[in-house]
Amino acid sequence: MTHVLDRPAAIATPTTLTRRKRLGLGKPIPYGRVLGPALVIAVWSIASASGALDPRILSAPWTIVHTGIELTGSGKLPESILTSLQRAALGFFFGATAGTVLAVLSGLSRVGEALIDGTVQVKRAIPSLGLIPLLILWLGIGEEFKIVVIAVTIATIMYLQTYAALTGIDSRYVELAEAVGLTRTQYVRRVVFPGALPGFFLGLRLAVTASWLSLVVLEQINATSGIGYLMFQAQNYGQTDVIVVGLVVYGLFGFVSDALLRIIERRALAWRRTLSG
Repeated sequence: MTHVLDRPAAIATPTTLTRRKRLGLGKPIPYGRVLGPALVIAVWSIASASGALDPRILSAPWTIVHTGIELTGSGKLPESILTSLQRAALGFFFGATAGTVLAVLSGLSRVGEALIDGTVQVKRAIPSLGLIPLLILWLGIGEEFKIVVIAVTIATIMYLQTYAALTGIDSRYVELAEAVGLTRTQYVRRVVFPGALPGFFLGLRLAVTASWLSLVVLEQINATSGIGYLMFQAQNYGQTDVIVVGLVVYGLFGFVSDALLRIIERRALAWRRTLSG
């Protein structure tokens, strides 16, 4: 996908191709992002098998797998996962939608910027988790409270990234759009939105990570279900294996969601050439 104001690509001569290959990152390593976690698990397994790692401090990987199977068989783990996914998905959806809409209103209009940007910048200085006492007074400790905290966190991140992307368009593109006679609508559709997509997708990736981080905290505050609640209960009984199972689930949530966003981003920005390929 390209837009009318893309700069013409330089002719790829053998010299430029050789230089790009020498100076660039090179070809992607197949399943490269799995190598790091695999190395950690390998060191963890060796330390557990040799007795260098006390199981009371951290259970062995095979113990974690066995505990995960038991929790799945009893239904506790699937039920907790479903509850956590629902909270994170709803909070992410409402927050991402609100943050993007506010960023578009603020980034494309001076009036919108005057009315919205200052308020969001003030909110940025206030940690979303710092709003928990006030939101508990307003909403109680039910599901609405947890979803709202996640949504507020996500909305702030999405606003900041999308607003920066919309207002960071090179001024030369504006001059060129005026020179070729584009209307305001055509300029926004063909220049601003395509140019802001990389920043928008970066915001999505940061936001989805933040949703899981918020969920970890929220599910340990007067919760009666979810992965965090399962981990909190395990802490009371000193069950490190159950705690690690919860951490692994959170980690998989983040890894898979980020991978999906990477795939969507790569397809949506297929017209863009970067060092990452």
